[in-house]
Amino acid sequence: MKKLQFILLVALTIGFVTKNFAQHASYEIKNGFALGGGITQFDIITDNFDTKKGAGWIANMTATVDIPHKWFNVSYGMQLSENTISTTGFDFPLAITTEDVEYKIFTAQIQFLWHAKPFKTSNFTIDFGPMLQYNSDLELSDDQQEDFILADFDTVFAKEVKDLTNFNVNGTIGATLGIGFFKVRAQYIYGFTNILGALNDSDFNQTLGRDFKGHQSMFAFTGMITF
Repeated sequence: MKKLQFILLVALTIGFVTKNFAQHASYEIKNGFALGGGITQFDIITDNFDTKKGAGWIANMTATVDIPHKWFNVSYGMQLSENTISTTGFDFPLAITTEDVEYKIFTAQIQFLWHAKPFKTSNFTIDFGPMLQYNSDLELSDDQQEDFILADFDTVFAKEVKDLTNFNVNGTIGATLGIGFFKVRAQYIYGFTNILGALNDSDFNQTLGRDFKGHQSMFAFTGMITF
């Protein structure tokens, strides 16, 4: 909780960025601020589970440095999202048919982006850059599925699969289209680090001896209002 409070404090600090103008060389640099929200599609790319992509929501705040006479702008900001992902399991010994077992995951991401301007205008940009992420462990969406057996493991309960690597490094690429003060952004986020690494030390894996590896994969589509 203390880690999450620290991240939220960073977000509030960014939130107090105000629009200002400064002279640099022979042109004007304009700093702007944006708030937005949208939807996500989340997955973990892994050979250890048969995962299914899940939907979620995202909210973000961004401070942008608009440089009119350069081929790029830069921005920094933060995103908060709650996502879902599912795998298959069955309610042993009551049933042998499989059902979707859904988990929730909360993420807080701090990002620094470059925004390439292919048409020498800020109305359309190609966005890319690194991202630092704090994420929660996995949490079952339905507590009644705690004692489901996961189909991929035969002897592992759904409630036992929860530990994730909580700090991860991601890369992102996407595009932004702006009309006046409103912008829409499509973004793909890939996790470079092993988000499933913490499962290697889980109690249930002491007997299984699996090598858990997985990388986050998330699409985000957001609308933003600029100030």
